[in-house]
Amino acid sequence: MAKSKIAVIGGGSWGTTVASILSRNACVTLWARNSDTVKEVNEEHRNSRYLGDLALHADLTATDDLRLAVQGAEAVIMGVPSNSFRDVLMDVVGDLTPGAPIISLTKGLERGTKLRMTEICKELAPDHPAGVLTGPNLAKEIMAGQAAASVLALDDPAPAEWLQPLMNVGLFRVYTNPDAIGCELGGVFKNIVAIAVGMGDGFGAGDNTRAALITRGLAEMTRLGTALGGKAETFAGLAGMGDMIATCTSPQSRNRHVGIELAKGRSIDDIIASMHMVAEGVKSAPTIMELAREHGLTMPITQDVYKVISGESNARGVYRGLLRTSAGAESDPG
Repeated sequence: MAKSKIAVIGGGSWGTTVASILSRNACVTLWARNSDTVKEVNEEHRNSRYLGDLALHADLTATDDLRLAVQGAEAVIMGVPSNSFRDVLMDVVGDLTPGAPIISLTKGLERGTKLRMTEICKELAPDHPAGVLTGPNLAKEIMAGQAAASVLALDDPAPAEWLQPLMNVGLFRVYTNPDAIGCELGGVFKNIVAIAVGMGDGFGAGDNTRAALITRGLAEMTRLGTALGGKAETFAGLAGMGDMIATCTSPQSRNRHVGIELAKGRSIDDIIASMHMVAEGVKSAPTIMELAREHGLTMPITQDVYKVISGESNARGVYRGLLRTSAGAESDPG
């Protein structure tokens, strides 16, 4: 049987990794903006800017022609940052194969509209199933062949029946979940908690502090996530707690790195300017705070991260405030 044709849009670390994985079971075209990246993928089977010397699947092909990438694709996987997601999708929405599902890899919200990426998909391409692939997925570990698990969630479950087998490759296992809202929000929120954990790590906090921040962060995630339509059990799974643990503890985590650098006294603008990969938690924190206020929710960890990012406070002041916070019932916000 002929292999399914899949387009992966975005030549960053995770987009490239997903494209390489899928190339074992499908005919995959990766779109990247950078022509040098395209040439390197096609000729050397590497993406050294994001993945170093890790070898990509030999059958993976890349292009810098966006319309060519999606032409005839039976599914389109979007791995571009949240601030460019809408523009990129708008450029190709008229070229999509009728009914082809659009799967987001992006763990962020659109600034201003407060929309999730799947909501943008439904707005621009209402006749296409929209979904998300998310979980504790550090790209370099997966490319190195280490075991990992992810979650595929769609608003229409039918495409998952043929996409899930394509994505299950080697030690990379993909589960399905009907809660697309919860899965997507888990991937957004954990980045903010990772910044908080990074600040603590930067000040020399111990494992106890890290565990407390992760656990209280999970409580905040669940409160907001359920208020927005997600299911509580989703936040206890791979898309919630699983992703949060990986992002809050790994040296590869971009958002944890931001927190560590904030603890050194660097400004957020300086930190972002020195990174060539996006830390979505920085972009999402203001939007998450807006959503929390709209729903009347108290989210102290998120609020503290937002204060540091916006310049209202600094990492040391926030960290001291955290240590002074009084404790009530564990079920209470705070």
